[in-house]
Amino acid sequence: MKLVISEFMDEAAVDKLAQVFDTTYDPALVDDRPALLAALAQADALIVRNRSRVDAALLQAAPGLRVVGRLGVGLDNIDVPACAGRGIEVIPATGANAQAVAEYVIGTAMALLRGYWAGNAATAAGEWPRAALSQGREISGKCLGLVGFGGIGRLTAGLAQGLGMQVVAHDPMLAPDAAAWGQAGVGPARLDEVLAQADVVSLHVPLTEQTRGLIGREALSRMRQTAILINTSRGGIVDEAALGAALKAGRLAGAAIDVYAQEPLPGGGPLADAPNILLTPHIAGVTAESNVRVSSLIADRVIEFMSAPR
Repeated sequence: MKLVISEFMDEAAVDKLAQVFDTTYDPALVDDRPALLAALAQADALIVRNRSRVDAALLQAAPGLRVVGRLGVGLDNIDVPACAGRGIEVIPATGANAQAVAEYVIGTAMALLRGYWAGNAATAAGEWPRAALSQGREISGKCLGLVGFGGIGRLTAGLAQGLGMQVVAHDPMLAPDAAAWGQAGVGPARLDEVLAQADVVSLHVPLTEQTRGLIGREALSRMRQTAILINTSRGGIVDEAALGAALKAGRLAGAAIDVYAQEPLPGGGPLADAPNILLTPHIAGVTAESNVRVSSLIADRVIEFMSAPR
């Protein structure tokens, strides 16, 4: 059986897979589409992260493909219906990186509320911007608004509550009487209520036709001027031009953005010179620990699937 891994994976998991499969592990394949398609000609299994496009052209180049392992949870880079039509199993690493994402949300929220990170260069240069940086805000007593209340949203809520935050959430896919609300101590709310009440708004929804552009100029106008926005879900959910304009006009206090409509993020653009913004390269769910968990889970699941009798 032949396996292709087109993006980075924990070495221990790769070694485990190599004991079962004829394994091609080349993280550079994600940026060399022709080489990736050629490598898949005899492949039975493929493992990707979020940048390898599992689309019609790739599936055509891989006639023997039986399973796609996803080192993460979002599936917008994978044509799931086309895979289903071919009988190809798609396996995401559900839950394995949730802690990393939840900690990213809380950590960036703290940094943006305090604002101390903005004084690094001045302090290193011998200045002493103590007065300018003494108006930072504590996270305790603030309201966290979650848009999406799945596993990551619920874990984030628990961390926030442990720090003394109030939590409100909106999730139209979760029934108002679902047990998850009571178990988390969070009440369901409308989107406009979450945006209006929250000091920190964090997005935890997939990219669909319904969520594309969900946080645009109108939604941003409903947020508090002192609020911050955090997006660890998917690019395209936030209108980047509208966010950049809101930050530059002082209509929003700050933002932490980890995902973008185009990745890698092109140079320049509406977020490049926006104030009070933390830009990270799609790493909210990637830590040393989560990479081990995600890689191990996918390795085990792919081996299990391919070893099962057919």
